[in-house]
Amino acid sequence: MPDENVPRVLLHALHFAADKHRDQRRKGVEASPYINHPIEVAEVIARAGEVTDPVTLQAAILHDTLEDTETTQSELEDRFGEHVARVVAEVTDDKALPKEERKAIQVEHAASLSREARIVKLGDKIANVRSVGETPPPDWPARRRHAYLDWAEQVVAGCRGVNAGLEQRFDEVLAQARRRLASEP
Repeated sequence: MPDENVPRVLLHALHFAADKHRDQRRKGVEASPYINHPIEVAEVIARAGEVTDPVTLQAAILHDTLEDTETTQSELEDRFGEHVARVVAEVTDDKALPKEERKAIQVEHAASLSREARIVKLGDKIANVRSVGETPPPDWPARRRHAYLDWAEQVVAGCRGVNAGLEQRFDEVLAQARRRLASEP
């Protein structure tokens, strides 16, 4: 029997994330509203990964709130519980560290993340690789996009074994992005 509270908790997370990201835009050429990204991450996890777990889906919707807004860990715990807050914290970069160090940490720590966090990480990388392939930031030259794709592949290598559907979707999106990049003049 399905849990009748699942739609409520997901809508609560969506409302919270939309409010927190309300003034943010994506870096891509379209500069789409930022909230589209966490929605895409949750949607790909549910669709390609067939994930129905409310903790994982809430964490997907909230995955950038600690990193990119003024949201605190205790605020997430109060509103969504310790489990959701912990998963979000696991996928959050420490912005006090230099970018290259943060990227290296993601590669090093991917395999030690919880199952839920690895699923969120896979969804995030699928969405970001798709964006880099289809609507990259206008100031990203081909070299930087190639480097991003290579790095995302390294992060995902540490997440493998957690969800075959998401892993297959990542491989497809990565191949599409590489083909598109190779066909550019």
